[in-house]
Amino acid sequence: MSGLETILPVPVLIVEDEDLIQERLRKILAELGYDNDGLIFAKNLKEAFLHIEQQHISLALVDLGLPDGNGIELIEKLRAQDSSALILVISAWSTQESLFSAIKAGATGYVLKERDDAEVLLSIRSILRGGAPIDPFIAQEILKQISASVITRSKGDKSSDSEVALLTNRETEILDLVAQGMSNKEIAEQLFVSKYTVESHIKHIYRKLSVTKRTKAVSTARSLGIL
Repeated sequence: MSGLETILPVPVLIVEDEDLIQERLRKILAELGYDNDGLIFAKNLKEAFLHIEQQHISLALVDLGLPDGNGIELIEKLRAQDSSALILVISAWSTQESLFSAIKAGATGYVLKERDDAEVLLSIRSILRGGAPIDPFIAQEILKQISASVITRSKGDKSSDSEVALLTNRETEILDLVAQGMSNKEIAEQLFVSKYTVESHIKHIYRKLSVTKRTKAVSTARSLGIL
C-alpha cells in the first residue's frame, strides 16, 4: 500500500453502531496505512452530524441501519458539504432499493457487511483510487431482475411476478436453515455473518413471499418449489 500512503485522505469518519464491526473496520483501515489519529467513530446519526459540523470529512464509511435513523441522511449531508467527499456504504442491507437510494444520495460505493475483510479492504482501496465499487451480490441481483422483467414482458404475461420475486441464493440458503428450525443467531454463526445480516435477509424474504411469519415463509416457499 506504499503507493497510497502519501495520499490517504483524512480524517475518516466511521459511522457504525456495532463495536465489533467498528474494531473490524479500524483494523482494515490500519492495513491501508491509517493510524488511530486519523479515524473518527460515530455510533449514530446524532454523533455523526456533530462531527461533520466541526470538521471537513474526506472519507466516510457509513452504515445505513443506525439506531436513530437511516445513514442516507448523513450521505446527503456529506455530499452537500463537499462534492468530492469519498463515501462508502458498508451495510447489511442488500436490496436494490437501498443501493439506489444510497447512490442517489451521493454514495461513492456500496459493499455488504458480510464480505470478508479482504473484500471490504479492496472496496475501500478502489474508492481511494477513484473507483466506485458496487457489491457483486447486489449487482447480480439487479441484472437478474432486469433479465426476468424482460422475459416477463416478452411473454406478454403481466400477471406473472414469480420470476421477478424469486429468492436469491443467499435468501434460499437462509430460508432452508429456517426450515430446519434454526434461530437467527444459529444461522448467523453457521454462515459466518452478523445476526443483523440474517435479519435483513429474512425481512426481504417475507416481503418477496408476502408473509409475516417464519412458518408461513417456509410453507409458501415449499408450495412454490423454492425449497
